[in-house]
Amino acid sequence: MQFKHVTLDFDGSVAILKLDHQEVMNAVSIDMLGGLGEALDAIEDRKAEVRCLVITGAGRAFCTGANLQGRNNAKPGRVNAGAALETAFHPFLRRLRNLHCPIVTAVNGPAAGAGMSFALMGDMILCARSSYFLQAFRRIGLVPDCGSTWLLPRMIGKARSVELSLMGERLPAEKALEWGLVNRVHDDAVLMEEAMKLAQDLANGPTIALSLIRKLYWDSPENSYEEQLNLEFESQRIAGSAEDFKEGVAAFLEKRPAKFRGK
Repeated sequence: MQFKHVTLDFDGSVAILKLDHQEVMNAVSIDMLGGLGEALDAIEDRKAEVRCLVITGAGRAFCTGANLQGRNNAKPGRVNAGAALETAFHPFLRRLRNLHCPIVTAVNGPAAGAGMSFALMGDMILCARSSYFLQAFRRIGLVPDCGSTWLLPRMIGKARSVELSLMGERLPAEKALEWGLVNRVHDDAVLMEEAMKLAQDLANGPTIALSLIRKLYWDSPENSYEEQLNLEFESQRIAGSAEDFKEGVAAFLEKRPAKFRGK
């Protein structure tokens, strides 16, 4: 399926969403965000079938941030640089956070600015060995956005987050792995193969429980200990009433692989 600067394919129960505007290294425009929204609509239309989402980039980049073409014509003081955040970027990010299934991001090249934030929305983040991350905002006199100032301190701590943002230096994939920012680094040639293996494994899992696990970890940083205990209790009640729980227990007792159906 083709949308504006976005392609969407399905491989069984895995959806593959690809940022595809290679002329600008997949920089994000309002048109692309519209295409991303339509792609998520298509995924949600097939909610019962799609059990994992892979996000990657076409060509040699994952996403190099916001598309700045034409911005140099604007008069100083006349531009609200943050206007598109709440109208276009934030709705997309919120939809990813609340998606019904796990997300795997396959970072195949540079992930800069908003593109870095998009990459970090993955529940599992896989990187090509040649890829890198970049908090590019300071290079054009802006502040980090798209949730990066919330995500980064919780993933790698304040000191490293502030350094990345103040200095605007590249963070290579191997160093990102060492810091605990990403899950796995693979040779460039096998990145998508490995991402699809992982996605298929997740898609074959107990996806009701996996969805609840996503929510538990998203909500955890803002909850007190008691609030998190209550959320675990409620989540376990939902998971325990699913058919997948019964299948999982039966498979364990019968010493066979479980056949989860996401029900």
